[in-house]
Amino acid sequence: MKKKENLELYVHIPFCQQKCKYCDFVSGPAEEETKQQYMEALHKEIRLHAEEFKDCSVPTVYIGGGTPSVLKGEVLAELIELLQECFSIEKKAEITVECNPGTLNPEKLAQYKKAGVNRLSLGLQSAVDFELKMLGRIHTFADFLECYDMVRKAGFDNVNLDIMSELPMQGLDKLEYTLKKVTELEPEHISVYSLILEKGTPFYESFFRDQKRMKEGDTPLWLADEEMEVEMHRLTVGILEDCGYEHYEISNYAKAGRECRHNIGYWRRVHYLGLGLGSSSFIGNERYQNTANLEDYIKGDYEKYRWEYLTRRDQIEEFMFLGFRLMQGVSKEDFRRCFHAELTEVYEKEIERMRSKGLLQWNGDYLSLTRYGTIISNFVMTQFLEPEPPRFLNIKKLKKAIDKKIW
Repeated sequence: MKKKENLELYVHIPFCQQKCKYCDFVSGPAEEETKQQYMEALHKEIRLHAEEFKDCSVPTVYIGGGTPSVLKGEVLAELIELLQECFSIEKKAEITVECNPGTLNPEKLAQYKKAGVNRLSLGLQSAVDFELKMLGRIHTFADFLECYDMVRKAGFDNVNLDIMSELPMQGLDKLEYTLKKVTELEPEHISVYSLILEKGTPFYESFFRDQKRMKEGDTPLWLADEEMEVEMHRLTVGILEDCGYEHYEISNYAKAGRECRHNIGYWRRVHYLGLGLGSSSFIGNERYQNTANLEDYIKGDYEKYRWEYLTRRDQIEEFMFLGFRLMQGVSKEDFRRCFHAELTEVYEKEIERMRSKGLLQWNGDYLSLTRYGTIISNFVMTQFLEPEPPRFLNIKKLKKAIDKKIW
């Protein structure tokens, strides 16, 4: 990489108190000895990369998991100190730590603050205790409120709250309840993720075990159908925008100036280095991943796994489908600068087809998703990939189902 080129850092802490029923991340509970061995291996990996990337400027650090806050406060502080020693972290860098209720205390928060952490991401998921229990969370909403109050008293003024939609038996009423309870707390940032059934998780196994409840390929009755997904999306956007949150990315909303700089870097294809078990990196034109085997990692296996070299075509496609994650969209000027070609020529047919269906729009230099396009963003993004996918989606039917003057 070029000297002083930006490089984001992601550090993975794979430990948590209890594995959530929907989670397929590289994470799980562990004994203290295992945590200590892992942190020793992580420190070694950090030092291993220090020389190679020492001249890169680091604008953001994201410590995720798992639940990084299950570690002792001094352990996380030592980790951040080592990162600052080994990398050129900017003075005003955004440094985020993921936390869960039940794993924080005032002493830990004071140690985070002293170490330079200036942004926390709290995993709420729901304000409804029944839903929290169903998800396998270890906290109640009352527990969360105590945690949130503790965070504010510790002086953290940049806080994200994660919540989930399209949960079993959730309905619009429970989602609205959660959204209103969250906005009353006035966090700076809110992430809203829909439940995805991942193979190997308890959720997937329990709801798909009984094949008698459904025909092959049918959607289980407990999952939200297309119309409910649309209504939940409408409800979410409406409530959050009315409360002053800008919908700046498909799943993310922020008060002015409080967008997550680290995640925006992902969508803008800023280079990033993943440190820790199963973490991914994007360096130059290469993407690769660390081993996801905990025993191997502790033994010092830092080899690149799932390595991929991105061709020019790969880079162009990434530019498009990652850029469309942001409501601002993709820039013609940035496309020209990166690929020495015109966006409107490379994707002339695709752009016009999506515009004619009301899914894409021009806003000056930027091509972005419309409100309709946001709802079926995955479909729109596939139009810019090769090989060309079958176009079976009935856009007119979908628009008729959702066109209720909702925006």
